[in-house]
Formats: sequence, C-alpha cells, structure tokens
Amino acid sequence: MSLFNKLKKASTEPDPNADRVPAGQHLTKGFPVLTYGPTPEIAQQEWTCRVFGLVKEETVVSWDELMAMPQTTLTRDIHCVTTWSKLDTTWTGVRVKDFLAAIEERTGGLAEGAAHVMQHSYGGYTTNVPLADFLEDEVLLAHTYEGRPLDREHGGPVRLVLPKLYFWKSAKWLNGIEFMREDQPGFWERHGYHNYGDPWKEQRFSE
Repeated sequence: MSLFNKLKKASTEPDPNADRVPAGQHLTKGFPVLTYGPTPEIAQQEWTCRVFGLVKEETVVSWDELMAMPQTTLTRDIHCVTTWSKLDTTWTGVRVKDFLAAIEERTGGLAEGAAHVMQHSYGGYTTNVPLADFLEDEVLLAHTYEGRPLDREHGGPVRLVLPKLYFWKSAKWLNGIEFMREDQPGFWERHGYHNYGDPWKEQRFSE
C-alpha cells in the first residue's frame, strides 16, 4: 500500500479513543505543568494534612499515618480545563473513603450536615467539590504517579485525584481538607472558573 493510501486510510478510520475525550479537548502524550504561584517544596516526612470544619474532632494526618492506610492503584483518564486530556494515567494513594474511615476510627468522623469540601494546599490554593463527588471510589489522595513518587511539579508529596472533573479540582500539594455545610468557591472559582467543572459538559467558566 502506498504512503498516500495509508494516510488516507488512517484519516478515515474512526478514532478508538474518541468517546474518551470530551468536546474541546485534545490528547497529549506529555504531562503539561500548569501552576499558579511558586511551586511548594515539601519533604515527604514533613507533609501533613489537617482535617477540619464539620468534623467531630479536628485532626492532623502525617505522612507515616497516610502510608499506613490501605493503598490503592487506579488507572484513569484526566482532563485539564486548558484543553488537554491524558488517557490511562496510573496513580497510587489512599482512597478518600479509606482515609475518612481511618479518621472516623480515630476521631469520630464527620459531623452532621457536612455536604461540601474545600481542599487546601501548601501555598494557599483552594478548590471546592461536593462531598458526594469527593467520596466516590475513584478519588485518591495520591502520592505516586506511574510507579514513581509524585513529582513536586505535579503536586507531590500528595495531591487529590478526582478524575471525573477538570483537573484544577484535584488540588496539588494537598495539606488540608475542610468539611462544610454550605458550598463556597475556591481560588479559581472566585476568578471566573465554573463552580463544578464537568469536562463532559464543558463547564470551564462561570456563566
């Protein structure tokens, strides 16, 4: 088959990944780094996560405590609001469900009325998500990407991975989880980004 015919055939064959890429997105083989402000540098052993707000008792989780919790590896597609998508990314960490089960055993868990979550990061970044989405099985406090410790440029030592929403909703350098009764916008949400951020509905910006 000539090169022309090969190219013609390739252009007419359906893309096997088309149903995995939301409208307005393009695939990338790299992993673009997009960050607001300076990149924090936190050693693993110095990492902590404060759990506060509508909880029965505020607590702080250390790196060693996180690593002692059940560990899960998941492969998921991710989508950035800046229009790139990356398929089959593999993350290892602690499911939020398992994290909160450990917190509940230690402090009694969430207080009545908790319905929303604000993620807090080293450096002051925040982003909000509904508690129901935060508790889904595929949501991780991730410390490993593709079998290697998570690079600081991508949010290490620990970031959230919530693949169903645009990736700004998966806070890098996570160091606080605040449970709230009422929804509140985080950093980008206050600056014009959509409050929810569903890539399949192209919820990039507030209306």
